[in-house]
Amino acid sequence: MDLDDDKRAKRRKTQTEEDDDDDHHHQPQPTAMETLPNEIIVDILSRLPITSLVQFKFVCKRWRALTQDPVLADMHLSWKADGNDSCLILHCDFPIRNQLYFLDLSAHNQDKDKVKRLYVPFQATMPEFDVVGSCNGLLCLSDSLYNDALYVHNPFTMDCIELPKSRQYSDQELVFGFGFHPKTKEYKVVKIVYYRNTSSYSRARRTVYPQSDVQIYTLGSSSWRSLGKVSYQFVRRPSEALVNGRLHWVSRPRRYHPARRLISFDLADEQFREVPKPDCGGLNRCNFHLSVLGGCLAAAVYGNYGKLEIWVMKCYNVNESWVKQFTIGAYMPKCLKLNLDRHRPLKIWKTGSNGKVVRVLCLLNSGEVLLEYKNRVLVSYNPKKGKFRDLVFHGLPNWFQTVVHTGSLNWLNTVH
Repeated sequence: MDLDDDKRAKRRKTQTEEDDDDDHHHQPQPTAMETLPNEIIVDILSRLPITSLVQFKFVCKRWRALTQDPVLADMHLSWKADGNDSCLILHCDFPIRNQLYFLDLSAHNQDKDKVKRLYVPFQATMPEFDVVGSCNGLLCLSDSLYNDALYVHNPFTMDCIELPKSRQYSDQELVFGFGFHPKTKEYKVVKIVYYRNTSSYSRARRTVYPQSDVQIYTLGSSSWRSLGKVSYQFVRRPSEALVNGRLHWVSRPRRYHPARRLISFDLADEQFREVPKPDCGGLNRCNFHLSVLGGCLAAAVYGNYGKLEIWVMKCYNVNESWVKQFTIGAYMPKCLKLNLDRHRPLKIWKTGSNGKVVRVLCLLNSGEVLLEYKNRVLVSYNPKKGKFRDLVFHGLPNWFQTVVHTGSLNWLNTVH
């Protein structure tokens, strides 16, 4: 090799080293998110609202994989259970097809359009449905037309399954329940069927179904099981309260047992038990309903002229722990006052779903009580000041039934 060749070789080597150095400087540097350990990232994500998590999974493959981590789903649920404001699912069955809407009441949500319509993947096969219950981010919905289909659905992840068909009777009345027991880690659907033989005839004003069949389905199993008869007649509506792994209903008065009873169903041992009632003298009438306030069983009892008393069982199944926590006076939301030109002022308190005009939904982080009036208006009540505030949101449907819900990434295969 001569001198010129040697110089050219050195120049090529120097240029190659400079090019390699330039390539090193131009390579994208890892972000802070990418350098953090997974356990720290999961802890950060578990504190985010469900709407942010849903958007987060579309960023990249790694982030999408993180949102499918069962540890994240469990941690996110635990944060929600520690007092964060729940979101609301609004079930609208007016004018024709049923729809679900989502309303986020948390303080972090500064979006003007807080009401968002949710996609219902099974709507083509089940256009008319009822919400059986909400538990750990999952909704259970039943066919309101033919009573033969049930779905469990996460409205934020779009996961959905149809449950196996259960036994049907030609003339029947159904009462549902849906819940999760923290000890058994199992989700169960309870279907109480009251039925009668087609040949039977009754002179009673209300159709009487003398026979019953309690059917249970454990999510993940292959079929329903029958527990036999139940000795209680329940009001025909889904369980209104899930507390301590127990579903709760109110019994109907019977001929020789006129008093209404609070009945629980333990999702672990699958037994019905009577729960002590508050000593308010109002639970023998039909003008009350159950709810869950601060994780405790609550009974809202209606008085004269729209007065409402809310009793809370501070220590579950202990009769002496019932306390009258709130007394709420009569109130008429502004938009409902528009009807007074055509109706007598007090008639509004005698109408509504199941005779109820106001329904207690939940406690907010602010300490206010969230109420639903006549399936049309959401109202917050400040017990310290004794003041009401109409909650107005753009996009709120005209008629709806509110379901208190916990938005999560939870799905059946993430529960262990």
